[in-house]
Formats: sequence, C-alpha cells, structure tokens
Amino acid sequence: MVVDDDPMVRRLLETILGADGTVEVVATAADGDEVVPGIQAHHPDVVLMDLHMARVDGIAATRAVTRLPTPPAVLAMTSFSSEAAVIDAIQAGAAGFLAKDADPGEISRAVAAVAAGDGTLSPRAAKAVVARVAADPRAPERDHAQRQMAALTAREHELACAVAQGLSNAEIAATAYVSEATVKTHLNRAMTKVGATNRVQLALVVDRAGFGPVTA
Repeated sequence: MVVDDDPMVRRLLETILGADGTVEVVATAADGDEVVPGIQAHHPDVVLMDLHMARVDGIAATRAVTRLPTPPAVLAMTSFSSEAAVIDAIQAGAAGFLAKDADPGEISRAVAAVAAGDGTLSPRAAKAVVARVAADPRAPERDHAQRQMAALTAREHELACAVAQGLSNAEIAATAYVSEATVKTHLNRAMTKVGATNRVQLALVVDRAGFGPVTA
C-alpha cells in the first residue's frame, strides 16, 4: 500500500514497484486517516508511508497501524531533514526507512526486506539516529540502554552494532563469516532481550547506549 499526499509521487511509486515484477500495489492512500481503512479492505503486507501529510501525519498513522491485531510492516519515506521525525517513526513502530530520492532498485529492495521481516535501516537513516541521540542529554535513557545492551552476548552485541551501522543481514553475514540464518537468529534474540519489535528499534537502543558512531 502506497501512502503519500502527492498524487504524482503515488503514481511514480506504483510504476516503480509494478515494474519490479515481485511487488503488487494493492491500494493507495492520500493521507494518514485513510491508511487503516485501506489496510482493512486490502490487507497489504507492507505500507510505504510518507511521514508528512496534511490531515494525519505518517507517524500518527504508523501508530494506528501497529495497534491493529495483525499489522503490516511500515516502511517510512522521509527526506531525513529532521532527525526527530526518524526517531518518532522508530518509536511508532516503523520497520524501515526509505529516502524520498532513493533509486528504483533501492525502493524495491527496501520493500522486499521489510516484507521478509528483516526491516531496513540505511546508513543515512542510521546517521540521523546517531545525530539525534548524540544531541540528547537525557542520561537516564542512555543508562537504561546500556543496561539493555549488557544483557546481550558478545555475538549479539556485535551484530546489533552492525545493524545500527545500516548493514543488511547479508552484509552482516559476510563480515561476520556466518550464515544469514545465523544472523537473523542472533538478532531476534537481541531484539527480545532489549524489548525491540524490529531492527530499527534495536538500532535505537544501540545508539542510545553509545555504541556508535556510524561512519558509513
């Protein structure tokens, strides 16, 4: 499901995703208040969500989606002009981020990753998270995040930090010399231990704990 208040952007995204051959756009919406009814009518696996809309913004719409009994994954679209919006979308439950100027291949790969349950956090998104967290003086949140990270095994810690750098499961597997299935198992355990529902929330815990910065 494609959600954007610009009809030209909606048509462009429909064209890009339709050309991929593996993605079917089952519905579109022009504002955040149309998202939940659209999901209930068409049952998409992924919602490609613009964060800035007139009546109900993408962050509020994402919160509404995650409250559904069996919610689809939300892939947020942003210009990354506001680190606060990225953090808010993570906390609302977005499973990944896509730059509005992403190329067609990146858009298709991001949708596929989120649909597979892997989520996606690009280095650009990871940098936005780090920038916001670094500017956040709230020590109690950092202390809490450090306690959460302390519960991880050395391997879980290593792979969680790789997620915060914006690496995909395939990239992590290549650098850690393990299979993608092993990466996914370790990350699922790490997410359970820190109370994260997806990899972008895990990345937020990593960065709040101070295990950065992102250099990619």
